[in-house]
Amino acid sequence: MSADEAPKPKARRRGKPIEVWVNDEEKEQITARAAQSGMSRSGYLRAVGLNYPIRSVIDLAAVADLAKVNGDLGRVAGLLKLWLAEKRGQGASPKEVETMMTNFRQLQSEVLTIMSRIVK
Repeated sequence: MSADEAPKPKARRRGKPIEVWVNDEEKEQITARAAQSGMSRSGYLRAVGLNYPIRSVIDLAAVADLAKVNGDLGRVAGLLKLWLAEKRGQGASPKEVETMMTNFRQLQSEVLTIMSRIVK
């Protein structure tokens, strides 16, 4: 090993099984929850037993969906503002337009807040 190479950390050996007796229904529930978190059954039970946080794959998918919705809100607000600028004075007053734009910004802010809560 040269001076430039850092020593490799030893791989953690997992050779000590713990038996957990469950019925068929409990095994199905554990398997489903492990799958929701993107973990193996063993990894899931280890994380739960050691009180590690469990992140659901479904939660992360929800964040991705919310990000798309947030982008769509921004695009709709931009298109609406452009359309209203071209049709000035037809249908909506400038005050109503500004109120609507403020509401769009509030919705976007709420979506971002929800996304950050899910990720944390």
